[in-house]
Amino acid sequence: MGAAEAMARLRAAATTEPGKLRIVGAVLAALVIAFGAVTAMEVSDRAAAADDVVSRSQPLSADAALVYRSLADADTAASSGFLAGAAAEPRAVRDRYEKDITLASRLLVKAATHTDADSESGLQIRRLNEQLPVYTGYVETARSYNRQGKPLGGAYLRFANERMTKVLLPAAQKLYDAETARLDRDDDAATAWPLFALLAGVVALGALGVAQRRNYLRTNRVFNQGLLAATAASTVLLLWLVAAHTVASSQLGEARTSGQNSLQALNEARIGSLKARANENLVLVARGAVLTDDGKNDKYETEYRENMGVLADALGRAHRLADDARGTAPLDAAAKSLDTWQTRHEQAGRTDRAGDYEGALTKVIGGKGSTGESFDEVDAALDRALAHEQREFTRAAENGRGAFGLLPVGAAGLGVLAALGAVLGINRRLSEYR
Repeated sequence: MGAAEAMARLRAAATTEPGKLRIVGAVLAALVIAFGAVTAMEVSDRAAAADDVVSRSQPLSADAALVYRSLADADTAASSGFLAGAAAEPRAVRDRYEKDITLASRLLVKAATHTDADSESGLQIRRLNEQLPVYTGYVETARSYNRQGKPLGGAYLRFANERMTKVLLPAAQKLYDAETARLDRDDDAATAWPLFALLAGVVALGALGVAQRRNYLRTNRVFNQGLLAATAASTVLLLWLVAAHTVASSQLGEARTSGQNSLQALNEARIGSLKARANENLVLVARGAVLTDDGKNDKYETEYRENMGVLADALGRAHRLADDARGTAPLDAAAKSLDTWQTRHEQAGRTDRAGDYEGALTKVIGGKGSTGESFDEVDAALDRALAHEQREFTRAAENGRGAFGLLPVGAAGLGVLAALGAVLGINRRLSEYR
């Protein structure tokens, strides 16, 4: 029998009711199998993106923020230790500086292992690794001259601060921006609607509805158990898909708005606080020797005020984003300590302008009642707020990831079950022609 004759027989068979039923059965089986397969693939992609949010991109973004904070805190500790004098430098201050540098170095090594060397993050990591030893070298030189009582130590400390503010911190900011952008991309991928799966589900259910209507019109039977089972399995899968994606999107959206955005505001607040504290110390280190570009104001006092403004603004945004008492309580405490800090700073400034440098020094780096005490209170409160918002982010993001759960496996299983039901339902009709 030739190919032409075989095609003629197939066309003839397709004009009979059994032939039409076989075509209907094959189309239905293909549609529900495609629905299950597309759902499994799209949901797997979104589950992988949600897993990246929880286990890769958000931790890397948090680490990048911690690199920035560690560097800024190291600069603050270096200036505080210098003001105390090399011989009187508190061990705790020195330990804090060394801990910050060690932490930043360790986090950069960790980030490098998870980053493409040719990416923006890789470029900034190399820059930070190259420039960090330059900065620490300036700090050690400043300490050495300070130990000898030579004024040149102050110049080297200013060199160190300039290296930090103009090279290291901008590179750390770019690293944080790059990792946060990666987090946003993963979040967008996880919450994107699975349009192909939804379309496949609607088409499959539509085809099953048409097939059952056709069956009813030809047999006057309301139900075909096989087609009904296929419809039920496809409906369950479509509803599961919509519900899972809705829950995942809601939880991941909460993680972004109430978690990630809050963390970003808190990081800005803490960085503003650290930079303001370093500027405050450098006001006394430079003693008016460094002016703004227009030559009218003390450079470090001006930058102190700018960074205190950043701190106050970021605190306000973080407070608006906080959605429970555990989130707002540490922010209220930070705002109260901020007000005290500003008052004490003004008092220290008046003392310094009156010619009492030692008195001003005590008001800045002394113990109880100093601006240093207020700074520590602000820093501790922000640390508590950051820890709370990080827990909130992790909880919501993990809930979002968990919403996908067994859906990829369930989609494959329900797709096969629906196909089996469709085939059995059609076969039951075919048996009536034998």
